[in-house]
Amino acid sequence: MSVHATPASPAFLADAIAALGNLLGNRLSTGQAIRDQHGTDISHLPPAAPDAVAFAQSTQDVAEIVKICARYGVPIIPFGTGTSLEGHITAPLGGVSLDVSQMNQVLAVNTADLDAAVQPGVTRKTLNTYIRDTGLFFPIDPGADASLGGMAATRASGTNAVRYGTMRENVLALEVVTATGSVIRTGGRARKSAAGYDLTRLFVGSEGTLGVITEVTLRLYGIPEKMAAAVCSFDSLKGAVDTVIATIQAGIPIARIELLDDVQIGMLNTYAKLGYPAKDTLFMEFHGTEAGVKEQAEMVQAIAMDNGGGNFAWTSQAEERSRLWQARHDAVWANMQARPGWGIWPTDVCVPISRLAEVVLATKQDVVEAGIIAPVVGHVGDGNFHLTVLMKPDDPAYLAKVEAVNDKMVTRALAAGGTCTGEHGIGVGKMKYMAAEHGESVAAMEAIKKALDPQNIMNPGKIFAVPGAAVRH
Repeated sequence: MSVHATPASPAFLADAIAALGNLLGNRLSTGQAIRDQHGTDISHLPPAAPDAVAFAQSTQDVAEIVKICARYGVPIIPFGTGTSLEGHITAPLGGVSLDVSQMNQVLAVNTADLDAAVQPGVTRKTLNTYIRDTGLFFPIDPGADASLGGMAATRASGTNAVRYGTMRENVLALEVVTATGSVIRTGGRARKSAAGYDLTRLFVGSEGTLGVITEVTLRLYGIPEKMAAAVCSFDSLKGAVDTVIATIQAGIPIARIELLDDVQIGMLNTYAKLGYPAKDTLFMEFHGTEAGVKEQAEMVQAIAMDNGGGNFAWTSQAEERSRLWQARHDAVWANMQARPGWGIWPTDVCVPISRLAEVVLATKQDVVEAGIIAPVVGHVGDGNFHLTVLMKPDDPAYLAKVEAVNDKMVTRALAAGGTCTGEHGIGVGKMKYMAAEHGESVAAMEAIKKALDPQNIMNPGKIFAVPGAAVRH
């Protein structure tokens, strides 16, 4: 079974836009600049603008917008901050971009229960600023200051995932507007439940293809008594990766452990003026009591030295830690500055920790042999790493090399028991790997999609291929 989608007819589209205009007034835009912005993400994929952009301010707004689009068979593409990496927010079939960025209220913070409820447009930095004085924080931190609704929809993670998990583990409950405009709630504030299907996990990672998230209830954590960051450079990429594997297998409760290859460090040194040796490097962070942090750092330092690590430097100064992690989050911008006028193709895979060295080293060799520029960086503590390929403009031969390297990386990851994406999601860019990774399970996913969205108006053309579908743009 395949899920098909076709663009709305021009007459139906015009009627839908008219109805939305009556509902929203000046919160509906058909201006080209706004449409182009909402059809362009940070990926290498071609932009595809929607026909209109609807700005919602409440769950009721979202429900009414969805009802109108359902009535006329018009696609709906949820939009938070536009920082997706696989074309999630593009509109290949046209339709309406449903922007929830104005739904930006923190609705409740329950300090005794360590949870908070937020509207989908609240960003991770906004939430952490809001709760700073409570002694709590929310740890999931993808590089961009993404919206929490978008982070739930793409099952995001980040540098803290090795200790605190991903959005999958940290979303307790959701409010969702379904494809019919109905409002449902999934999950609750209890830390566990055995009641019925786990619909929360169904919508987390669904990339807007099953409904529009309008509220998220999240786990919070106490700010650790002590935090220390460390940097260690290595004589070889293998030594750095072997240190990661040994650290995880030793059960050291490290909070962050990030790999940056020599190319990435060179670009970050230029961009952020870091001054580190241009070698394969690990950025690390330790959380706990003062004694516990010291013990963790010393154990990892010993492991690093056994694997050719040197210049192990660690600090508990908040300013230095912030500078280090801001630099890590700025890696994409550093790479883009390294080649002005070039594009980027961020891609990622995730593998079992025991296969990490094998897959990272082989991928690095592919990059070198292909002669492309593709820094290696990743949240390697949970087996997830990225290539941020710098894309030479208007060079089909270079593009072909990049595609070949990406295909090899994904194929190798799947053969190692991994996944084609650890955190970027499928979107448009990785649809072709779904069958290889999931086999017959894809049919089950398609059946769920068809049951919950029989018109296929919810972010159509994402996750699943749409054979025979016409394309408006």
